[in-house]
Amino acid sequence: MSRRVRATLIGLASLLLCLTGIPAVAATSTATALTASTYSTNGADTCLNCHADPDVLGIFRTAHARPDDPRGPFGHGGLQCEACHGPGGLHARRMGLQRGGIVDFGPKATASVERQNQMCLTCHQSDAATQWATSAHAASDVACADCHRLHQSDDPVRELATQVDVCGKCHVAERAALFKPSRHPLRDGTMDCTSCHSPHGSSGPASLVADTVNDTCTSCHAEFRGPVLWEHQPVTENCDNCHSPHGTVQPALLKERPPFLCQQCHEAAGHPSAPQTPTGLPGRMPSPYLLVGGCVNCHSQVHGSNDPSGQYLMR
Repeated sequence: MSRRVRATLIGLASLLLCLTGIPAVAATSTATALTASTYSTNGADTCLNCHADPDVLGIFRTAHARPDDPRGPFGHGGLQCEACHGPGGLHARRMGLQRGGIVDFGPKATASVERQNQMCLTCHQSDAATQWATSAHAASDVACADCHRLHQSDDPVRELATQVDVCGKCHVAERAALFKPSRHPLRDGTMDCTSCHSPHGSSGPASLVADTVNDTCTSCHAEFRGPVLWEHQPVTENCDNCHSPHGTVQPALLKERPPFLCQQCHEAAGHPSAPQTPTGLPGRMPSPYLLVGGCVNCHSQVHGSNDPSGQYLMR
């Protein structure tokens, strides 16, 4: 759009004010609406006249700036920066109006979270993104740019070594649990949050990558998948019944040590599993395994047994 045409549009808005009595604010909004859809004349070159700092230039080391990729902003219709930020003609020229007219991203953005995410989802319509609308992050008004840094060559939330730090900014309790003695190796760089969770939404609880807690756990711990001849009911029901996956002070990510964990379901009176002195037990001298109160000292196959005589999970 030429300068003469833009000037004509503003003149028409002013004439509308004189003839109809529309308030000045409405006339200005009309002029803005008429020109906000204009694009800059030189694409990214126009943007870089002002935005040439390293935080912006980093995008040229990312997949978004590949000119040979028809799916990307620099290869899709030649819109470049404006493919994501929207038409920037008004923003670049000002034209005596209030500076604006683009979609900005990040914690200090003036654009709404819905508008920011709409720009991202215009291109990112993968299987994961299609579940975004029903995800916990979407329900909490989390913007894509709150987690992703698209102008950086290495997006921290997609890197194994830094993802935990990004997620931990909001999920502080889970991040603190990673410093407990018994934990998954997230801080060691051998797995990350997305090993178990799907941040863009899923059909499972807590945005898990699988449909159930057990399916998620057994994707790595296949030895406990089953089926087995003799099942332990809390194991087949939910691994979370006994384990706290983000970290605990007990061994093997247990929520409590035996026998206290076991006695949440099994009555202590039915089996003398609590520590007692030899004189406190009737009959013969008790086994030292019984005295220390470790149920798994005898019931070692707590996740289930395939032995024909494994009814009590002892073999």
